[in-house]
Amino acid sequence: MAENSHEDKLLTAFQKFAVHGDTKASGKELNGKNWAKLCKDCKIIDGKHVTGTDVDIIFTKVKQKTARVITYEEFQRALQELALKRFKGQSQEEALQSICKLVEGQGPANVGVTKAAKIAAVDRLTDPSRYTGSHKERFDESGRGKGREGREELVENTGYVGAYKNAGTFDIKKKTEK
Repeated sequence: MAENSHEDKLLTAFQKFAVHGDTKASGKELNGKNWAKLCKDCKIIDGKHVTGTDVDIIFTKVKQKTARVITYEEFQRALQELALKRFKGQSQEEALQSICKLVEGQGPANVGVTKAAKIAAVDRLTDPSRYTGSHKERFDESGRGKGREGREELVENTGYVGAYKNAGTFDIKKKTEK
């Protein structure tokens, strides 16, 4: 039974990484990019014994010739290959258990990594109350942008010249002449 729970945790980790970043993924196959991510996030790549290149080579070795993904069975073979490199000096069985412990129950790390920078300089640059010149016209008193009306010279198509004082009086004049 204990062996089965290890198997389940490993499968869960495989599925989490298999669907990472791909909305159409079924969770049954792992692509090369997510395989490399799994190895990095689960600390299989240590920079000494196992590098990113090793991970890529093993991926290519275990997958089908024309395939661009690996199945769960191929994933297990890849872990066996990596186990001996990562845990030198351990028997194959011990190394496999050690590498499985690294992966079990893990998921992709980096959800929500991008955070907006809150720096005083950025706040100053994005504070519309400090704008001068033509840019000042782009915002209302509350600091909200006015959209097009703040950026473009909107033309009134009335037929009158811009500064003409008697605009709109043509019809009135015509009536008084009769």
